[in-house]
Amino acid sequence: MKQLRIAIVGYGTAGQAAAVWLTRDGHDVCVFERVPEPGPVGAGFLLQPSGLQVLWRMGLLPSVMAHGARVDRLFGDTPCGRPVMDMRYAGMEPRLFGVGLQRGALFSILDAAWPGHASALHADRDIVDVDDQAGLLRDARGEVHGPFDLVVVADGAASRLRGAISAPRVDKPYPWGALWCLLPAGKWPHVAELRQRYVAARKMIGLLPVGGRPGDPTRRLSFFWSLHTSAFEQWEADGLAPWMDELHSLWPEARDVFAGITGPGQLARARYRDTVMRQWHRGRVVLMGDAAHSMSPQLGQGVNMALLDAEALAGALRESASIGAALQAYQRERRAHVWMYQLWSRWLTPVFQSDLDAVAKMRDLAFLPMGRLPGGRGQMLRVLTGTQRGLLGRLGLEEEFVETLGPAVLAAAVSQEG
Repeated sequence: MKQLRIAIVGYGTAGQAAAVWLTRDGHDVCVFERVPEPGPVGAGFLLQPSGLQVLWRMGLLPSVMAHGARVDRLFGDTPCGRPVMDMRYAGMEPRLFGVGLQRGALFSILDAAWPGHASALHADRDIVDVDDQAGLLRDARGEVHGPFDLVVVADGAASRLRGAISAPRVDKPYPWGALWCLLPAGKWPHVAELRQRYVAARKMIGLLPVGGRPGDPTRRLSFFWSLHTSAFEQWEADGLAPWMDELHSLWPEARDVFAGITGPGQLARARYRDTVMRQWHRGRVVLMGDAAHSMSPQLGQGVNMALLDAEALAGALRESASIGAALQAYQRERRAHVWMYQLWSRWLTPVFQSDLDAVAKMRDLAFLPMGRLPGGRGQMLRVLTGTQRGLLGRLGLEEEFVETLGPAVLAAAVSQEG
């Protein structure tokens, strides 16, 4: 396809990855971001093999491995020591693993990979309206930008622009959210594991190794505490001391890590929503990332899905004869993958975040045995790695990519020792 003039609304992972892919394909790309000074902020997340493969194709895997933390196992238990979840990537393929990464690290890596970030990134531009037929954008100051051949809306789960495409089939916030922060890893022994602790479904605590980031090599853990969104204000009003006492009693082995929490302002508040769109595109406008398919983070797939979206859109534009045909191909490809994860996420969220004590008891009894059954284990591992496609299909991982993972780990270890 000929060179297009493309606007991207939002400079999160989806917008950044799209900017890199589309610029490399020769398109004229500019990005509008509402934040005055976009930068490396946020807690951590888990890159799955599906997302790692995209970064490998972008030539960014070495940088990711240099800053991230390899994760081989996801383990969760109760305060009394009853295992609830125990999943290992090696159960699917011995060479596979996940990578815990700080959001700031991925931001910096993608930002450096986009040569237009210095001149084509328009910060402090809050886009409030889009004309899908003319390809025009209007910001909160009343200024109009464009016209553009294509507008990519990647403004997140709370997107105000998705309504320009179609009315969502589902669009509702989850009642439960979380408190998040980054803490120094110190001598935490579970350096290659996501560790979680559960008290029924009312309380969930997690520690994920996420490595360092450019400019700050300190190895850190991403900490989260599940909390009903209506309790955020009361949590802060109660003060830190009683909550810290509860934290220590539920997970005494992590006391040294929790010493890094010094004040309530250190913890960010996360809210989630479930959004299923009838259409992902209309006219010259297309949705991407959480703007297209926001979901609860229970499956840890948000960033991975955003990376896959960006790659798929670039590929569709590359291979199609028209923009309309490209957007249809992109929607068809990504919806065939995403819908299953939205379904699983909707089903799993109340199992881990709710007031349903009976459901939590069933989870504690059945979840681990289900994961040990041949059929159940395979299904769970495909969902974990991001490779489940539909009911029976799989998203392929290239052999060349899988073979690269071993040398990438060794190179990262040498880099960190140096």
